[in-house]
Amino acid sequence: MRIRQPPSAMRYALLAVATLLALTSAPSAVAQEPDEPLETRIERLEAQVEALSEQLAAGADSAEIENIRKQIDAITRELEAMRLGDDLVARADTIGFGLGPAASKVYRGSQGVSIGGYGEFIYTNPSSTREDGTPSGATSQVDALRGVFYVGYKFDERFLFNSEVEIEHGSTSESGSVSLEFAYLDWRFNGLQGSTGARGGLVLLPMGFINELHEPPTYLGVSRPETERRIIPTTWRELGIGMFGTAGDFDWRAFVVNGLDGSGFDGSGLRGGRQKGSKALAEDFALSARVDWNGVPGLLLGVSGYYGGSGQGVEDPGSPGETIGASTLIVEGHAGYRWRGFDLRGLFAISTVDDVAALNAANGLTGDASIGERLTGWYLQAGYDVLRPARTGVQLLPYLRYEQIDTQAEVPQGFAADPANDQSLVTLGAQVLPIPNIAVKLDYTFVSNEAQTGTDRLSASLSYMF
Repeated sequence: MRIRQPPSAMRYALLAVATLLALTSAPSAVAQEPDEPLETRIERLEAQVEALSEQLAAGADSAEIENIRKQIDAITRELEAMRLGDDLVARADTIGFGLGPAASKVYRGSQGVSIGGYGEFIYTNPSSTREDGTPSGATSQVDALRGVFYVGYKFDERFLFNSEVEIEHGSTSESGSVSLEFAYLDWRFNGLQGSTGARGGLVLLPMGFINELHEPPTYLGVSRPETERRIIPTTWRELGIGMFGTAGDFDWRAFVVNGLDGSGFDGSGLRGGRQKGSKALAEDFALSARVDWNGVPGLLLGVSGYYGGSGQGVEDPGSPGETIGASTLIVEGHAGYRWRGFDLRGLFAISTVDDVAALNAANGLTGDASIGERLTGWYLQAGYDVLRPARTGVQLLPYLRYEQIDTQAEVPQGFAADPANDQSLVTLGAQVLPIPNIAVKLDYTFVSNEAQTGTDRLSASLSYMF
């Protein structure tokens, strides 16, 4: 296998630490009166915090300090959760070790079978002209884009199986397909209370926002960001084994998987190199790892990476007897924040590929069809629930996304970059969620590229998860 390689000061300090811990922990249960109004409850808890803080400042022995600190910690965490309400984003491990709400049902259920799923229906209406004014030739289309079923089985407190089966484009008799999106076994070392475990099988690579949490009601936009399609080739799964866990406010996952297949790379990106667990070539392996910090309710900060060979034993046409290494590196950083109706997200990704000239020769690529030696992409997006002050239960989020992507930011000497692969996209839209499980989206994307051939599009979707 190859992987290319003093006393009063102390009281105030304790109070500060307690407050910090309160802001960086999940909500805990605090006794309350039945049917107590939220504002009354908040006022009562705030009074308790003030009284306890006065006790702490007045002086106490070490045991009393610790007890007061714990009470302040618990109450303040409860206050934070109530103030945030539905905007509080669960930590990744409470969602299900990196998976979305529907995909993680097996983690929350009792022993036995669990079933979930999601789906989306999409309408696209591209502009009849490109940005240079020439006809686009594109036609409007409706599509049963995805119908997904999750089936999981919890054997006991330590072992479970989880899977996703996806039907794309409605029918295999047309352009549709049926695929196993993931299927794996988890071993949680200390049972249900454990924060560390091992996973093996067909696994989702822990990169970006969308690859693991791709249920449509959980993200803004009819279409997934291009950066998370062509730089991070979502949905991306490979056969492998690894571990996951939590350490304080950090969640992490790391897997060794079969490498990408460079014969599927081209000027548009790395998406064609996914092997999807289908008789995957395993001459080259790769490592993918991720770390997220969840220290503040609603805030997510993280990085992830992938590194491994993509040559898969293919001979170098220019050096008979030698194989192409095609070391591939993908690194991304992401930040997300959900607070009081705001949904903010940003991501940057960069990829590099070695031996591209040799890969081009092996793949028969010439001119501006070259694989990129460096690929870059990033986006920023923001949404706000304008109905949140009304507390109707319905969410209406207008949103804006700005994205830039270049799949041929660098190419080998002797090759050219296709200017059409250097793109900017601006998406304006709105999303309505009558309940958290159902989303209706409508947006318009302005597409431009250096070749002046971008085609704008109007898109709409209806999606669900259960």
